[in-house]
Amino acid sequence: MGNRLSKIYTRTGDDGSTGMADGSRVSKADHLFSVMGDIDELNSHIGLVRAHLTQAITDNNVTPNKPQLPERLQQKESDFTQALVVIQHLLFNIGGELAMPGYEGVNPTHIDWLEQQIDAMNTTLPPLKDFILPTGSLLVSQLHVARSVCRRAERQAVLLQQEHAQAIRSTALSFINRLSDWLFVAARFCTDPNQVSEVLWDSQVLENVTINDNKNNR
Repeated sequence: MGNRLSKIYTRTGDDGSTGMADGSRVSKADHLFSVMGDIDELNSHIGLVRAHLTQAITDNNVTPNKPQLPERLQQKESDFTQALVVIQHLLFNIGGELAMPGYEGVNPTHIDWLEQQIDAMNTTLPPLKDFILPTGSLLVSQLHVARSVCRRAERQAVLLQQEHAQAIRSTALSFINRLSDWLFVAARFCTDPNQVSEVLWDSQVLENVTINDNKNNR
């Protein structure tokens, strides 16, 4: 691997194609690379989640009298951080599956692990009685961005499977689907009710919007 990465540019992709693990070359316009790109983007967004979490932990230690993290997250901070690390590795493995047909980077055990994580976080949360808007602290907002990118990755992956059934394994699809659920619950888990409460959809917000029909003000 070290020799392969010692030279970053190869010029072999200047013709609009890229090399696969089996030595074949595929057009960069192939839908396969849309899915690869979405998975890579999602992984990068989760990296940013980790950065925001690290900063929040640092701020929490500097001003312990003004906690930046909800108590439930403070108690499970190391577990949550490790979960993000594991997820990044598994997403990298899915990229490997897409590049190397026959390679298995995720398996049903990983899906079970995500579900256990979701259930554990959910036990600490109040019942959800309305729709949540994707906002809050930087950490929470970034988790919602990651969730929306994960949903897009899933849509593109489903389309890829419909076009080329062997291009992506069903287990990888299930993992991506479950990860979007994990990210949604994680955003709730990281919301501190004493600092920034969950922002719920409110019909009265739109009812209070007024439109000025005075043409002179346009």
